[in-house]
Amino acid sequence: MSDQSVITTSHHRGQRARRGEYAIYFSVILIVALPFAAAAWAVHLMRHRRLPERGPIARAIAEARAITPQIFLA
Repeated sequence: MSDQSVITTSHHRGQRARRGEYAIYFSVILIVALPFAAAAWAVHLMRHRRLPERGPIARAIAEARAITPQIFLA
């Protein structure tokens, strides 16, 4: 006899909610990281007198991409 008690529709709802939650966390972390990335970019510019490879937005996105998955793994 097979087990028919598993409902598959709840799995899709959980994934959709999880993706939305990830986007919210990513956005919040990006907004918080942006001023710090801009400050680090400006310090690098003043110290080395040349533009860094990545701009402040790219740096903040990289930080958000690194931090957000760690929240969901914990």
